[in-house]
Amino acid sequence: MRDLAETSPRHRPDAGGAVVSEGRWAHRHLLDVDQLTRAELEACLDLAVEMRERRDRHEALDDLRGEVVGLAFMEPSTRTRVSFELAATALGAQIVNLPIEASSVTKGESLVDTLLTLQRTGISTIVLRHSLSGAPYLAARSCDARIVNAGDGTHAHPTQALLDALTLREAIGPLEGKKIAIVGDILHSRVARSNIHSLTALGASVWLAGPLAWVGDFVDWPGVTVANGLEEGLADADAVMALRIQLERLSGDSAMSLREYAAAWGLDESRMELARRGAPLLHPGPVNEGVELTPELATSVRSLIGTQVTNGVPVRMAVLSLLAQ
Repeated sequence: MRDLAETSPRHRPDAGGAVVSEGRWAHRHLLDVDQLTRAELEACLDLAVEMRERRDRHEALDDLRGEVVGLAFMEPSTRTRVSFELAATALGAQIVNLPIEASSVTKGESLVDTLLTLQRTGISTIVLRHSLSGAPYLAARSCDARIVNAGDGTHAHPTQALLDALTLREAIGPLEGKKIAIVGDILHSRVARSNIHSLTALGASVWLAGPLAWVGDFVDWPGVTVANGLEEGLADADAVMALRIQLERLSGDSAMSLREYAAAWGLDESRMELARRGAPLLHPGPVNEGVELTPELATSVRSLIGTQVTNGVPVRMAVLSLLAQ
């Protein structure tokens, strides 16, 4: 089956929209962060901080009161699925989980028919994760429910990029002019693509480091520098993001052994010393410890991996609230 992203409307006006006054969005869907302006990105991060503070104070929030949010995760997920469920619940929505293994998908029902069924039962927002790149764009064209992309193939993961931006902003300050190094399997990473869009839009300089086969396609991306090696990528970086090796997406002819990868590109404290003093470390998880980074580094004072998980709930609260306006 061809990549659905080939026909996605990511650069068409009806896939985005204008900014509403006072930081609100005019978007009906969140398909990727490339549809958001810098002002919209910052408004979302600001609202996430507000949501986190109000949630910490145990305030009752009713932004989604009367709404029904459907979670259609057609790929495995822990962090994203749980945080979306908690986010929607915290905003007063009713939650419907679609267990794919017990649904009509196993009988051959198409994605469009499944989503139309969810819409017709009264679900107003569908959070969709799918193995095919572009599936959320097809969903947005095919049904009237709001669509939130929770990860599609190797294409995009917008809410991960938003929570990463929030985590970075709170750790190192405004991202304008900051060097952010992303290390690892860039080619197969939807997280990397969305982060490139959001971080460059927020003024950061993004440096990519990894095996040539996994970074070569990004040479001409605006605001991106492909490093000639790990040392150049890490040198004086204000923050470093390691990526999970996408074992489930690698073909035999493109995969290097995990031992080879760890030796050449794996991060440890000595390699992190190439970055700026105290530069934080991020990773979207789950971590292949001993491959992308050492267990010691993953639990060090540099590591913001736990903070990323924590920020997932308020960021997704902000997204759901903004789309419902």
